[in-house]
Amino acid sequence: MTDAIADPIVSIAQLEATIGAPPLGVKMKIIDHLDDAAADWIAQSTLAFIGIGKPDGPRITLAGGNPGFARRTDEHTLTIPLEALDDPDLAQPGEGAGVLCLVPGIGETLRANGRVKSRSNAAIEITIEECFIHCAKSLIRSAFWEAQPAQPPADPTAFVNATRFLALATMDKRGLVDISPKGDPASLLIRLDATTATLAERPGNKLAFGYRNIIEQPRAAMLALIPGANTTAHLTGNACLTTDEATRAAFTVEEKTPKLATILENVAPVLRPSPALQRAAPWSDAQPTPTIDPAATFVAHVKLNKEKGVAATMMRLAVNRGLVEAGLKTNYKNELY
Repeated sequence: MTDAIADPIVSIAQLEATIGAPPLGVKMKIIDHLDDAAADWIAQSTLAFIGIGKPDGPRITLAGGNPGFARRTDEHTLTIPLEALDDPDLAQPGEGAGVLCLVPGIGETLRANGRVKSRSNAAIEITIEECFIHCAKSLIRSAFWEAQPAQPPADPTAFVNATRFLALATMDKRGLVDISPKGDPASLLIRLDATTATLAERPGNKLAFGYRNIIEQPRAAMLALIPGANTTAHLTGNACLTTDEATRAAFTVEEKTPKLATILENVAPVLRPSPALQRAAPWSDAQPTPTIDPAATFVAHVKLNKEKGVAATMMRLAVNRGLVEAGLKTNYKNELY
């Protein structure tokens, strides 16, 4: 596939030369379990994107309901009832699983990755090996929580092109899955031309798990939505990263051009109503007021991180809520694009 794509990125060295490598502070926000802060996040979440690694590539679905529909069973186990899932038959024991949890009104998201541990007639259990807080840029750019009820286009291509928020599911050769949130104004996030979808890649935390997965194993899936509507678009295909100038220039915002783009080939979007979105009612005025403190959660995770060395020790000692909160505000203001 990459032979037909102009200026493809085919190695990690190329990727890091394009977007840079993640700084120590970003890497240290990752922990290997669900701590109390993560458990509180899950307890207040009303909507989650669930990615599952299948033999032919990842799939993605939604889970939703009242706060607490999902729960931490123990520090390494997340339990999700089957009745909360749009696709209850999707997850099977042993398959890789990625989870992206949203809390009403909060820009940051909780990402948790691992494998499906078990499945019963009532729920799936996911063994969590990786947990971290993701920045708020995608939800800010998409104006996700400010949306009003909307009637989405009935045509799949028009729907995809009007999308303002999506979750991208990728997986590595071991079948482990990662879900990355993406958000932008309509027509500046993703564009579908025939069977090829092009996705703008904006500045992020440089962890680039999804990009690394695409380089290693190109099958990917997207679940796209228009904030305010309860319809979703599902896309699967072969993904490739490109630095092609013309491709990137089409997504320029505020005179800032993305450093790369993701191209998903051989796609045929499927529009589906989402019962999970209907239950979660993310754009309802009746949403509960969250008590989540993203900056405090970030600090807690940095202090729990097991990275060794002098620099990591100094980071754990120096990090504090005020410093993190100020850094996040500055980053969101100056580096959205």
